[in-house]
Amino acid sequence: MDVMLDNGIPQEVNRAVLVGLSSHALDRQENADEDTMEELKALLETAGGQCMGIVLQSREAPDPRTFIGEGKVDEVRTLVEATEADMVIFDNELSPSNIRVLTDILGVQVLDRSALILDIFAQRARTKEGRLQVELAQYQYLLPRLTGMWGHLVRQTASGGKSPIGTRGPGETQLETDRRHIRRKITKLQEELKDVRRVRGVQRAQREKNEIPVVAIVGYTNAGKSTLLNCLTGAEIPANNRLFDTLDTTTRALELSDTCTVLISDTVGFIRKLPHLLVDAFKATLEELEFADLILHVVDASNPEWQEQAAVVDELIVQLGAAETPRLQVFNKCDLGRPDVMPHGEDIVSISAKTGEGIPALLEALTRRLDNQTKAYTLQLPYDKGGLLDLLYREAKVERVEYGDRIQVDCVLTPRLLGQVRAYCDPPLPVPKEPWED
Repeated sequence: MDVMLDNGIPQEVNRAVLVGLSSHALDRQENADEDTMEELKALLETAGGQCMGIVLQSREAPDPRTFIGEGKVDEVRTLVEATEADMVIFDNELSPSNIRVLTDILGVQVLDRSALILDIFAQRARTKEGRLQVELAQYQYLLPRLTGMWGHLVRQTASGGKSPIGTRGPGETQLETDRRHIRRKITKLQEELKDVRRVRGVQRAQREKNEIPVVAIVGYTNAGKSTLLNCLTGAEIPANNRLFDTLDTTTRALELSDTCTVLISDTVGFIRKLPHLLVDAFKATLEELEFADLILHVVDASNPEWQEQAAVVDELIVQLGAAETPRLQVFNKCDLGRPDVMPHGEDIVSISAKTGEGIPALLEALTRRLDNQTKAYTLQLPYDKGGLLDLLYREAKVERVEYGDRIQVDCVLTPRLLGQVRAYCDPPLPVPKEPWED
C-alpha cells in the first residue's frame, strides 16, 4: 500500500503485525494487554505504518528463545505471510537474542516497543537539542544489541580451528570497533547535552533573578497539552490528534494580570513503558520540571483509562525529582468526558482547551498560586539616585522611564523591592506603623 505525500511522491507504508505477551513472570508494567496493544497500534499509525493484525499471547513465563513460544511464532508467521506484512512489532521489550531468532524464523524485520518509540522521536524532533537527545537514545539502545547484529560472525569465530579460512577474527574485531565507535558517539552527545543544560541553567538563573515564575505543562501523550498552551498564549503550535506530536519544548509568556507574568512550557508527552534511556536522554528538556514553580498535569478526561495514564505521569514526575513541586491537575476535554465522574478539589480544574470552557477558572487558579503580590507604582528618582534605576531594571518590571526634573519610572514591584524605594513613590505611601504606635 502506498500513501501520497504533500510533494506528490508516493511512499510505501510499512505493514506490521503487532504481538504482545502477558505473563505472571513479568512485572505489571511490562505485560501486554488489550489497552497497551491498542496504544501500540496508535504508535504504529503515528510512525506512518499500518496494522495488519494483533496477536496477544498468555503464558506462565517468556520463552527464552522465541519469547512467545514456538507454536505462537508459527501462528504469527502464518499471519505475516497471509497479510504480506513486512515487519512484526512486539509490545514487550525483547532481548537482542530474541530479536535475532525471531527475525530468522519470521523472515521480516522484528522491532520492540522501544524501537518504535525511538523511530517516532527521530521523525518528530525538530530542534538541535531534540535531535541530540534522540540520537543519544538511539545509540544507547543500539549498543547492547550489537552482539546480535554481528552474531553470524561471532559464531564463525567461536568454532576455533574449524572456522573457514578468512573468517577467523574479523567478526569480533568489527564488533569491538563498532562498540568503541558508538561509545565515543555517546560520550560526545552527552557532552553536547551538558552544554545545553548549561545554557538552560543560565537562562533559568536569569528568570529566577527577575522573579519570573515558570509553569511546566505535563501529561500523557495526546492529552491536549499543546492545545492548552495555544489556548492560553496563542502560541500556534501544531496540535494534532496523534501520539508524540510534540517533542521539542516550547516556552511562551503568559500575562496573568498587570502585575504577574509567567513563563509556561509545553513538554514531551509521557507514555506507559517509556524506555528508561529515553527518560535519561530527555532530562535536558524534562529537568525544567524540577525547577518549575508550578506543574500543570493535564489529564485527558475523555479517555476511559485516564486514571492509569495519570498514575504513569505521577510516577515519572517523581523519577525526575519534581515530587515536591506544587501541582494543579487539569482535566482537559471535559466537553467529551463525563463531568459527574470528574474529581473536584482546590487543586483540580476541569477545562476544554479546544472550546475554551473552564479557562477563566484555570487562569484564576494560576493567579492565586503564582501572583507574588507585586503591584504597579510610579517612582520619582533624583538623578543622584540613578543607581536605583539599574536595580529596577535587574529585579523589577520596568514599564516606562521619562527624564525631566527627576527620573520618572513606572514599574511593577515586589514587596521586598518596594521597601528599598518606598521614599520615592508618587504619590507618597503612608509609612507603615507597628500596632503599638497607634
